[in-house]
Amino acid sequence: MLILKCVFSLGQRLGKLDQIRLYLTKKLLPRLEDRRKYRQEFASSTSFHGVHKIVQTQSSTRRVLWLLVVTGCLGIVIWQICSRFNYYFSWPTTTTVIIQHVENVKFPAVTFCNLNRFQAHAVSNLQIIFFLWNIVSGIVQKFSTEDNYFQELSSFLLGNQNFSIKEFTRENGFYLNGSTLLECEFFGKTCHPEDFEHIFTEYGNCFTFNYNDLPARSVSLSGRGLHLLFDVQQEQFTDDPALGYTDAGITFVIHSPKEMPRFDGLGLLTPVGMHAQVTIQQLKSIIQEYPWGECNPDIKLQYQDTYSTNGCLQECKAWYIQDWCGCSPFILPGNGIECDLMKSYNCVYPAIHDIEVKGLCTVGTHNSTCPAPCEETHYPTTVTYSSFGGENAIKYISAKLKKSPEYIRQNLVTIDIKYDDLSYRITQQQKALTIPELLADVGGQLGLFCGASMITIIELLEYIFTNFFWMCLFLLLKAPEIPQWNNPSHDQPTHVEKKKRIQEC
Repeated sequence: MLILKCVFSLGQRLGKLDQIRLYLTKKLLPRLEDRRKYRQEFASSTSFHGVHKIVQTQSSTRRVLWLLVVTGCLGIVIWQICSRFNYYFSWPTTTTVIIQHVENVKFPAVTFCNLNRFQAHAVSNLQIIFFLWNIVSGIVQKFSTEDNYFQELSSFLLGNQNFSIKEFTRENGFYLNGSTLLECEFFGKTCHPEDFEHIFTEYGNCFTFNYNDLPARSVSLSGRGLHLLFDVQQEQFTDDPALGYTDAGITFVIHSPKEMPRFDGLGLLTPVGMHAQVTIQQLKSIIQEYPWGECNPDIKLQYQDTYSTNGCLQECKAWYIQDWCGCSPFILPGNGIECDLMKSYNCVYPAIHDIEVKGLCTVGTHNSTCPAPCEETHYPTTVTYSSFGGENAIKYISAKLKKSPEYIRQNLVTIDIKYDDLSYRITQQQKALTIPELLADVGGQLGLFCGASMITIIELLEYIFTNFFWMCLFLLLKAPEIPQWNNPSHDQPTHVEKKKRIQEC
């Protein structure tokens, strides 16, 4: 009984296959004449110019000529399209410079530091302070007398376990008040030490004017800006010449109000007894993201709102130090536990050295730790110097401040910072070839050499798909027939085959 059911089931399946074959043959697969007629109609009606000339022309010579023309034009189109795609995938860029004149231009932030970092009376018996500060700021190189410094540091910390170099520098470093800032004017209005924000840098206590752009300050007339008169008080502030600090004066850096100042060899220097005239311009740079440019718009800083390579480097170093040492130097951004002096010497100092040597915090390219910012504001400067005051001016200032002329020449510094003109330049990196321009180039080449358009491409795709579909049907219908062992007209299967099919059933 089971054998009869299997035979009946297989017969039903084979009958359905025959029905499907019959349906495909009659309904979907056209006759040979119809397929030839379809190809003839396509060649005669397609919008791909020149093809109908090849088909309809009776002269063999003209047909060959048209075939050569169409083939040549098609080859040129393919070459031009490949050339445009190769150019596009080379990620080309162009740079444009725009000069924008405005009625008001925002004034940058300016950070000032005294080259003599500490008050003389506070460090007269603590020469190790200079070494400690260099260790904390991370700008010193290894010394040959490192063991001696370590012994001196250990002895110092044993007697001063609660010593904080941060608080010591804040209280005994350079300060800004009426005695050190003698004059301050911004666009004709008097400014005061309270208008400056305190910040730590490698120069110790520094002070930033127009910090974080609050309140926003702008100028509406070129040739006027910020005027400052400093008294560096060389007798009260000092530094260690053995560590390379041999100058006296004011160092300053001009930067965006929303970015941290970066000295590191980029600061401007005005020595004592000199008058510095600084003219600035505002330059905005806009860089394309990778692969056209080197910026990465997805990178954000944790402790700063505006991305910059300097801020990124600081946060990168702070992250590695926090991971290795379990603390965070106060001179770097972060909110971790502040590193004490011994940990700064034993861990932070070697960590900073390893970061620089191993290249753990890199800048520049898109795949570096800190790629170039997509937008950045620079302030190119031109500085001219002159001796501070003539003889009459020296006498006037000497009488006004009740200081000797020699003191004025040895301690006073004048700095004027102003815009060259009320304009800013925008240097913008742009894509040399965008996707719409690429499509326009490809369409232009197709139209010029072949008279083709997007409709022509759709026609070709339809023609190719239709012929491919017919080919698949033809192969399917011409496949070897399934052996129908229950058909009496066919050879009878052997006993082994019958047994096998019964088992499969």
